[in-house]
Amino acid sequence: MEPDTFLTIKSDTEGIYKDRGSKFLSFAYSVSNEEEIRQILNQVKKKYHDARHFCFAFRLGIEEQYYRVNDDGEPSGTAGRPILGQIESNNLTNILLVVVRYFGGKLLGTSGLINAYRTAAADCLSKATCLKCRSEINFKISFPYTDMNSVMRIIKDESILINEQYSDMDCWIKLTAEKKSFDSVEQRFSKLKNLKIKILQE
Repeated sequence: MEPDTFLTIKSDTEGIYKDRGSKFLSFAYSVSNEEEIRQILNQVKKKYHDARHFCFAFRLGIEEQYYRVNDDGEPSGTAGRPILGQIESNNLTNILLVVVRYFGGKLLGTSGLINAYRTAAADCLSKATCLKCRSEINFKISFPYTDMNSVMRIIKDESILINEQYSDMDCWIKLTAEKKSFDSVEQRFSKLKNLKIKILQE
């Protein structure tokens, strides 16, 4: 993987695995934050309200990888971890993978559960299209109108994307820059004494 790039999935995908009457439905989602994850989990639980278990794993972030697993009542380590293992083996991030289980009446045992959740997750990801993205930083600059020409010159020189802007006596612009070039961008903007930079979390 190139520096400042990461892999995620292009669109939502689904998979399935069956074993001794139990049915494991798997769903992968491209996500960017935990609030989005909570909303998706609530929607899945509502749609498949008659299922026995809703196990999942997610991974967020580009450098400081943040992840979580949940076995949702299955024996510890038999569901969430195998699901996460498939995310890791495909080198994906900013992804939520949920496996919904309908119990078939027969116990599968520890190894059977691990295999079922791993296989369901793998089936889902095998149908996904991976997307290589660049790591970017969103930020906002505030400055007086008298600095507008200097600001726009930097934006053009550094190929910075303008997302939103407001112009008056006091101006602001919301921008996106590639992470690898942000230090250079920040240095150039910092030379304008009346300009302020704020990193945005959105």
